[in-house]
Amino acid sequence: MYSPKMPKPPVLTVSQINYYIKSIIDNDPRLGVVLVSGEISNLTDHYRSGHIYLSLKDARSVLRAVMFAGNARRLRFRPQDGMKVLCRGRISVYEPSGQYQLYIEDMQPDGVGALALAYEQRKQQLEQEGLFDASRKKPLPRFPKTVGVITSPTGAAVQDIRNILYRRFPSIEMLLYPVLVQGDGAPPQLIAAVQKLDSEGQCDVIIIGRGGGSIEDLWAFNDEGLARTIAACRTPVISAVGHETDFTICDFVADLRAPTPSAAAELAVPDIRELRAHYQAQRQYMQSLMDNRLHRFAAQLEISRRVMDTAGALERICTAEEKLRHYQRQLHTLADKKISVEELKIKRSAAKLDSLNPLAVLRRGYSITEQNGRVISAAAALDKEQPFTVTFADGAIDAKAIS
Repeated sequence: MYSPKMPKPPVLTVSQINYYIKSIIDNDPRLGVVLVSGEISNLTDHYRSGHIYLSLKDARSVLRAVMFAGNARRLRFRPQDGMKVLCRGRISVYEPSGQYQLYIEDMQPDGVGALALAYEQRKQQLEQEGLFDASRKKPLPRFPKTVGVITSPTGAAVQDIRNILYRRFPSIEMLLYPVLVQGDGAPPQLIAAVQKLDSEGQCDVIIIGRGGGSIEDLWAFNDEGLARTIAACRTPVISAVGHETDFTICDFVADLRAPTPSAAAELAVPDIRELRAHYQAQRQYMQSLMDNRLHRFAAQLEISRRVMDTAGALERICTAEEKLRHYQRQLHTLADKKISVEELKIKRSAAKLDSLNPLAVLRRGYSITEQNGRVISAAAALDKEQPFTVTFADGAIDAKAIS
């Protein structure tokens, strides 16, 4: 208790007291960098400012905390009330209210990786919105003319896709849209590529993907904006991200998921060898069907002949013979007509396939000019500083413009 004999203490303002306490805490090295484990409560996410205000609690105490927008933007997951987290930051005092609190610089889920948690949160949200529903999936065209490919122009995936497309269906045209496939700059490029190929309507189907990698390497394909862009795409989309065991948000929202980029190319186009074998088998089936029918009718007529012979009815035999000849003529006419119709169908299909074969065009004296993975259709589109390839019917040559 204050005594008149004691020196009178100075009169301090509230601001002075708060400033003094703040200076003590700020100069304590043990509070400059702290790791705090606790459960989130009273979380408030200010969408306009980007700041996150919360409390960390355990069984006995509560600590106020704040995470400013610059640090909050680096979070890979969405903090929620009741979530256990591990926070790194510093203890300081907010002078206007005299409240000491934790200023969080980094936050991680306690017991599970941030990327894994963010993946599950985003997957659950989009699934609840119906973006993964099978009823939304569009069927792939059976005979596409152009396949759009969105991937890195330098990776092995694009080479695998190109080789398989042209081997299975030589008349196909591949339109490559080169993009980044990992890093912070990848999602905007992937979104822009899907929107452009879809809006221009040049592709019958789109393949989007890349080769395998870690969860960090594949993270661009878990982007929420990319998922919503694919969901809104009018063109059927095949997702081909990573290896068979890798799953991304892009896989769930796409119209079809391929385990690898190579598998995506096989799903996108039919195999011309299988088509030819199918039509040949159909022709043989029709021929066999008609032969069997003719043999069955002939056997039935033979039985009728024997019955009439037994009855000794010569007139009936003659009549039956005339009917037999009539039926034979009808059967042969029908068989010839049916076989002619099927042969015409097969010839038309073969002619259509042959007309789509780019080699047929090349054999007439034309050539294809390609540069940097693009087909050059005009002289103005040729980069004269870069080499290019000219493909003829019997092979290809490398060339360079001299003027």
